Amino acid sequence: MRFATRFFVLSLVLISCGAQAAPTAQEIVAASDKVRNPGQPFRLTSTLQEYVGGQPRDRVVLTVYAKEDAATRQFKNLVRYVDPPRDRGKMVLLDGTRMWFYDPASKVSIRISAQQRLMGQASNGDVMTVNLARDYRATLSGEETLKDADRNERACWRLELAAATDDAVYSRIEYWVERSSYRPVKGKYYSDSGRLLKIAYFRAFRDELGAARPTESIIIDAVDPNQVTTINSSGYRFETIPEAWFQREFLPRLKAE
Repeated sequence: MRFATRFFVLSLVLISCGAQAAPTAQEIVAASDKVRNPGQPFRLTSTLQEYVGGQPRDRVVLTVYAKEDAATRQFKNLVRYVDPPRDRGKMVLLDGTRMWFYDPASKVSIRISAQQRLMGQASNGDVMTVNLARDYRATLSGEETLKDADRNERACWRLELAAATDDAVYSRIEYWVERSSYRPVKGKYYSDSGRLLKIAYFRAFRDELGAARPTESIIIDAVDPNQVTTINSSGYRFETIPEAWFQREFLPRLKAE
């Protein structure tokens, strides 16, 4: 009897030590943020391609500089237009909660919204580096197996994200994160009125800056699925970014690369 009791107690101890507490919804989103975002200042090239009925239409190439503020966990972003030539030198600045568009032709910067369309189905906010765990309150809706952009089945957590800050790009997001890897798989994005705006899939994971990151987003119009915009990311590299680059007053002094 004593042996049986000791065995039972030992089994409980082993089970207790081996068990891991399930992550909270906020922890899942924070882990997914780390998959998407390097922890040091970096730059990349974003190529946006719009398709209508499967046929390519407009194309824009951007250089994105991103740097996280350690105190607020908020990313500062500077986006510089590279192509087409007519737009070269234009910039978008996300400085804290404010977003500015700068045109070198007029040398004037104007306030814009993160929700404004940049091209096709992609908004200004879609090309910015953001921490979703900072901007949204997450709740876990359950677990679900769904097909990703390549038609492969993924076992995911399904989360509901509600805007927690005034500068959140979307009012509400439905978000699917793969359980085994914390990789983002799919997102559904809603307006302030509750209308579904777009559906996005994240794919083409590649090793970039120390982790496997999604290098392509496929954004589908919620009303007309024939309208699709892809965002391809390349040219990742860590970079020392001067703090002055994130100041509106400095934009006229930045020259096109």
